[in-house]
Amino acid sequence: MIDHESDLIQVREATERLLTAAASLDNAATAGPSRLPGWSRGHVLAHVARNADALVNVLQGRPMYADAATRDADIERDSGRPIEIHLADLRETADRFQAVGAEPADWSRTVELRNGVTDSASRIPFRRWVEVDLHHVDLGVGYELEDLPEEFVTREIEFLAERFTGLESVPETALWSTDGRIWTTGGTTGGVAVTGPAPELLGWLAGRRDGTALETKGGPLPKLPAL
Repeated sequence: MIDHESDLIQVREATERLLTAAASLDNAATAGPSRLPGWSRGHVLAHVARNADALVNVLQGRPMYADAATRDADIERDSGRPIEIHLADLRETADRFQAVGAEPADWSRTVELRNGVTDSASRIPFRRWVEVDLHHVDLGVGYELEDLPEEFVTREIEFLAERFTGLESVPETALWSTDGRIWTTGGTTGGVAVTGPAPELLGWLAGRRDGTALETKGGPLPKLPAL
């Protein structure tokens, strides 16, 4: 069962970790490349702030973004700001998200995200946690997948495995973590087993690592669609 109140606490803690890390950057480092192709660290920080606004929209029944072009333009517009402005924006938008999350609401209701995707309102705090913690890793400032909370790693593997389930472009795949946990994903044909530490499995599923640290049996490492 999803506990949105617990997830809101995790979002707050993840945000504080991100803010602490970002506060160590100067303007030159903020303008430097992140681990996401074509994005500076400023792009990543701007995206995290704008995503908080977008998820407030979702919880309040408005479109997540006006449109894809506006989303991209807003990130580009904000990417080159001084680090002090990024930090203030991140904190202000995070506070707004927490305030909306604390309002009385029907957390079992269905809400709409981008591209017609729907989900339970109760899972929006976890989606925000994913945005904050994965993009912290994307900054490339010493926070790695191995540093993510174990609960986060487990739940995000489950989420992504579910997302790819039923895709016939991905062979039926068993995910085996070295600590004995198993997930399945992909379509109904093929039959590949992928084994490795849970953070490596997450990195591959989330497009953050190339999977070379994973072992495969029954075929090559499946090619996953972009998130």
